[in-house]
Amino acid sequence: MEKSNANSAREKAIEKFLKSQQESQNSDELVKGILGGNQGALAKAITLLESTNPAHITLASEVVQKCLQHSGNSIRIGITGVPGVGKSTFIEAFGTLLTSQGIKVAVLAVDPSSSVNKGSILGDKTRMENLSTNPLAFIRPSPSSGSLGGVANATRESILLCEAAGFQVIIVETVGVGQSEYLVKEMVDFFLLLMLSGAGDEIQGIKRGIMEMADALFVNKADGENKILAQKAAQAYSNALHLFPAREDGWIPQTGVCSALKEDGIEQVWEVISTFKKDQISNKEFYKRRQYQSKSWLMNQVNGALKNQFFSHPLIQKNLDQIIAQVVSGAKTPYAGSQELMSLFLDKPTN
Repeated sequence: MEKSNANSAREKAIEKFLKSQQESQNSDELVKGILGGNQGALAKAITLLESTNPAHITLASEVVQKCLQHSGNSIRIGITGVPGVGKSTFIEAFGTLLTSQGIKVAVLAVDPSSSVNKGSILGDKTRMENLSTNPLAFIRPSPSSGSLGGVANATRESILLCEAAGFQVIIVETVGVGQSEYLVKEMVDFFLLLMLSGAGDEIQGIKRGIMEMADALFVNKADGENKILAQKAAQAYSNALHLFPAREDGWIPQTGVCSALKEDGIEQVWEVISTFKKDQISNKEFYKRRQYQSKSWLMNQVNGALKNQFFSHPLIQKNLDQIIAQVVSGAKTPYAGSQELMSLFLDKPTN
């Protein structure tokens, strides 16, 4: 009941936002606004993507399809790191650097959802005050709404819309909880891992799990007395990365230090990303990765559609709690329970 009320409250908030917009709910009007760089139209389209209203879903799908041929002209960057590493401060410094060069930057910051209203609770716009008022920047905090690993279901589509709106750099910030990184890796071109020096053994498991995925690793907060420690940590990470097997794309992950607070070392990060893009385009790996992203997106959508159909099936809704209770009590094995549910879903009688 609580979840239902929360979803209902979120839908009402979405409805209120959509009604407050000047553009009519017409796909051609929205597409025109997006292609013209209208951030209001872009925000409205992303809000439609986040809605569970069937009419909104249909409209959003039309908008994404019409924008598809205008997308793809960007570098998609995933940024992750444990909580407290300074991701938001880094992104603001990084975005400010790029916009100062006339580069349009979109930030899709995926937040954990509030258990009360399913909204974004980290408030990235308040944590990136300067960048959020920059006309060349667009910041969109999106609630994960329970999706696996904290990655919003609409993130991939939002990337395409931002590209169609003319943003040349798309940043996807993860919550840094250890699971979302794998999903973000499948939707970006470059994966940046921010680390801290001397953060303790409690994060070593996360390090091992994502270090091998990183295209670059930078130790943040390298300022003051911590600068020497950060440099030593970066060297240690560099040595560790060289122990991993050589990558098929030929890229050697880079390491370095930076201080987002002091805006020091940020240019080096951009240089590494620019070099990476040139390198990957020259050996055709950039386009192979984009093709993989599209395939991954397709399979993700199929999985999501099947899951939604499964749990919305009348017989599943009627029998799910009972079968779960039987499995929990030990009266039925999980395998037998799953087979019974699948038989109900496929409308096949059990033996």
